[in-house]
Amino acid sequence: MTEFKKLGAIKSASEFRAYLRELGADFDLVDAPRFGADSAFVKPCEYVSAITGKGRKLANRWALLPMEGWDCLPSGAPSELARRRWLRNAESGAGIFFGCEAVAVMSSAKANARQMTLTKETVGAIAALRAETIDRAKNLFGEEGVPYIGLQLTHSGRFVKTPDDKRLDSRTAYAHPLLDKKFGCDATNVLTDDEVDEIVANFISAGKLALEAGFDFVDVKCAHGYLCHEFLTAYDRPGKYGGSFENRTRFFRSIVEGIKTSAPGLDIATRLSLGDFAPFEKGEGGVGRPMTWSNGDYPYAFNGDGTGLGVDPKMTELLQFVDLLEELGVTMVGSTFGSPYYNPHTQRPAAFAVSDGYLPPEDPILGVARQLRTVRELKRLRPNLFLIGSGYSYLQEFLPLVGEWVLETGGADAIGLGRSILSYPQMAADYTAGRPLDKKRICRTFGDCTNAPRAGLVSGCYPLDDFYRNRDEAKRLKELKMAKANK
Repeated sequence: MTEFKKLGAIKSASEFRAYLRELGADFDLVDAPRFGADSAFVKPCEYVSAITGKGRKLANRWALLPMEGWDCLPSGAPSELARRRWLRNAESGAGIFFGCEAVAVMSSAKANARQMTLTKETVGAIAALRAETIDRAKNLFGEEGVPYIGLQLTHSGRFVKTPDDKRLDSRTAYAHPLLDKKFGCDATNVLTDDEVDEIVANFISAGKLALEAGFDFVDVKCAHGYLCHEFLTAYDRPGKYGGSFENRTRFFRSIVEGIKTSAPGLDIATRLSLGDFAPFEKGEGGVGRPMTWSNGDYPYAFNGDGTGLGVDPKMTELLQFVDLLEELGVTMVGSTFGSPYYNPHTQRPAAFAVSDGYLPPEDPILGVARQLRTVRELKRLRPNLFLIGSGYSYLQEFLPLVGEWVLETGGADAIGLGRSILSYPQMAADYTAGRPLDKKRICRTFGDCTNAPRAGLVSGCYPLDDFYRNRDEAKRLKELKMAKANK
């Protein structure tokens, strides 16, 4: 098993820095919190959309990242649990709500039966929730504290579930020799061109509905092995959606061009996996290992180096794709890496394995470093992009101090918060206001926000949020974990 130091044992910034040097992690942190005008988080920042031409002064450089809620109504409309999450998010004071939630563009695109879905039937309820969220932020932080707010549009592709949530009902871009084996797919799951055309039309319709609901922008998700991301490596797919770079990006390009035409005035961003690895599986001692690939260079990792385990140092296709983004006017990019389904240690570094995952094959700090390094290099090479970093949750108490260093040294334009907001949505507001962080609520990457929904339970932070700790689902989750441990 990979041995690494738990962050809870590190008590100071200098000790943390020494540990980074010991590991060879190529990032740093400031020695103490920066408050008021000294903080890079509150330095004046204006984002100007290349699509709408409108400028927006951002309250700060904190961004909330979209997640799947697993707690909406069967119709895809928000439930009371979803409402609670969104209103707690408003308490963050973050300047950008990047995508708010991963929202399916059609019922057959959902990764779980209770995923939020944007349709003519649900748009009114989603619009009302957006308005209530904005009102909460305004009441807490004033007019200047209203976030730039978007909605993430997604099709889960390979990870679509059946309506009863019992099994996968995959819709894939192409037959993938390793992922098909891992997830029980085959060539019959590959979408036809006509089916892809229909999905594109649903994305465009969802963009129109997002504008109707009052959102500032949509995030067209191109990450985590979902459908749009998978098309980037559809080298083997015949027809207009595969093979050449032009064809492999046609899905994304058609969506963006269609939304620009049908929803004028709506900005468009994207959550983009800047790199990917080969799929991993549980190996000896429960530690993750890459699935065996013995057919030459591994071609299915976007921005990979051919080994399936590294990033292309030249970033050839990544740069080609972000140049396309700039041509389309998509200049706000929420960075991420890999997939939570087949190489989660690259996407959300953590000390603990989730129920259907594996123990980390590397110190999670190295996973954080990989994301920070890739974003920094992309920002250096394409300075016109507004880049939101992610992968920070594992840093725990040191998260804001690393964020300050990243912003001060030009490594990103904003710092993204993901699963950490489930336990402590006020972290950004507390830090920005100069208040001590509530250490009892800081995310420790236990993974129960994933374990619960993978067991068919609603999402939430069961270890640290009393609201979820006291629900019946918490008892059920504990029983399920104990049963698995006793096998």
